Amino acid sequence: MKNTPAFPELSEEDLSELTAFRHELHRYPELSGEEAETARRVRGMLEALSPDSVVEGLGGHGIAAIFDSGVPGPTILFRSELDALPIEELGVSDHRSTVPGKAHLCGHDGHSTILLGLGRVLARQRPDRGRAILMFQPAEEDGTGAKAVIEDPRFEALRPDWAFSLHNSPEVPLGSARLGAGPANCASRGMWVRLTGSTAHASRPADGVSPMRAISELMPALEGLGTGLPLGPSFSMVTLTHVSMGAKSYGVAPGEALLLVTLRTVDDDEMEELTAKAEACIGQVAKAHGLALEFGYGDVFLASVNDPEATAVLEEGLRRAGVRHLLQEKPSVGSEDFGRFGLAGAKSAMLFLGAGPDCPAVHTPEYDFRDALIPMGVRIFSEALAACLERHPADAA
Repeated sequence: MKNTPAFPELSEEDLSELTAFRHELHRYPELSGEEAETARRVRGMLEALSPDSVVEGLGGHGIAAIFDSGVPGPTILFRSELDALPIEELGVSDHRSTVPGKAHLCGHDGHSTILLGLGRVLARQRPDRGRAILMFQPAEEDGTGAKAVIEDPRFEALRPDWAFSLHNSPEVPLGSARLGAGPANCASRGMWVRLTGSTAHASRPADGVSPMRAISELMPALEGLGTGLPLGPSFSMVTLTHVSMGAKSYGVAPGEALLLVTLRTVDDDEMEELTAKAEACIGQVAKAHGLALEFGYGDVFLASVNDPEATAVLEEGLRRAGVRHLLQEKPSVGSEDFGRFGLAGAKSAMLFLGAGPDCPAVHTPEYDFRDALIPMGVRIFSEALAACLERHPADAA
């Protein structure tokens, strides 16, 4: 028996127009912090929806569209991402990326289209109390976007009571979603390490101080700090992502090396411990080989944790939307900056919407967002909005 929708459903014309817009976003990807044209396109689609207000340039190129009932009640935020990845797309679709070396290979074009679909729903029927905010967030891929949005002084007027998001997942069957309270995404951070000695002629390497032996020790030593899979409370992982040493020359023994690694844990406390171990290991090796040491961090993601009450709201949204709910017992090993909205005071939760195992994995050159997820995502969010409002009775507003 089909559930009677709490908000209007999208028409076939809506879905056709939204799919065409998703394809347009896909053709013109922009990297983290560069999403000016993507934001402009989103803003153009919002014009026809007549939100009560729009805040632009949040934390960079972020956009918040506010649909306000005018009646006291909760502020409920739905978030998507604007940025793409620095990967060459190898797909053969008519809407493949037109920008060399850049592509929407994580599905952020689809997530933002789902939010625009929810915007069409809200344009036809505002919530009966409170506010619904559509947050098109910049710079998720490098972990800076949510932090920048929250630290923007204008965010205070938008600060939500509830925050929801979704991410497509080829690991989850199509027509299903994975969701659970507790850890949803691992913490991670990139660490760069520069070791500096001194160069020498390649025929007299002893005249210099080479980082070669230090690098050869550090690579297995750093990886060895991680416990590896399976996921659990003590899970940790160290992944070497880049190593370079010396000049591209046959005549010069190297005097400098650069090492990039990614540290990954289930929670933030474990991340602090892993970071301290990595710093101690690097310091000992650099000292033993007489090398100067510099290090720093980038792409810092805190652990993302689903609030139990917000998770229950999404569970109800799935039930009403007729989408099968699979329990998420362990977090995604990947990272997300959405958890910062929870740390900023919102009851927040993210679900993983199944794209099916025949869909290529995200961040691979062949990936493309599955358009069939657009109406499913819109329906889940609109039903979750209704379920959330039911937790705030009108007489208590």
